[in-house]
Amino acid sequence: MEDSSSPNHSSSSPRELFQAALHLVYWREPRKSLAAFISSLMVLVAMATLSVISVVSYLLLACLCVTITFRVYKSVIQAVQKSHEGHPFRSQLDRDISVSPESARQLAERCRNRLNWLSVQTRRLLLVEDLVDSLKVRGQDPVQSVGRTRS
Repeated sequence: MEDSSSPNHSSSSPRELFQAALHLVYWREPRKSLAAFISSLMVLVAMATLSVISVVSYLLLACLCVTITFRVYKSVIQAVQKSHEGHPFRSQLDRDISVSPESARQLAERCRNRLNWLSVQTRRLLLVEDLVDSLKVRGQDPVQSVGRTRS
């Protein structure tokens, strides 16, 4: 198993993220679920009363206040104990978060495929290629229908 403090640590797998989300939704860990519920409720109420820019800026400001407070606290503790532990966020600062050219190419390819599917379906439905389909306007999964052609 990889050390989470290493700079080349990859993110959690989708399966692990899904399991963590299930734990939150089913309240298997009540403290974490309560924190997630309250924070999401606060964001929804803020979005209902304020603009998106205000909500995002206030969330970032709150995050900045917490991290600055933690950094000052750790610096004071290090000065009092005369220890040399270093920066409290060093592992996060050392982590490589740049996007590789291959990842950017894959994302661009997926976006292009979805955009092509959307444009073909929109043209087909709006120009009434098939009357029943245009009246019904049913959705299809773009991933499954990209390779398919109509006969």
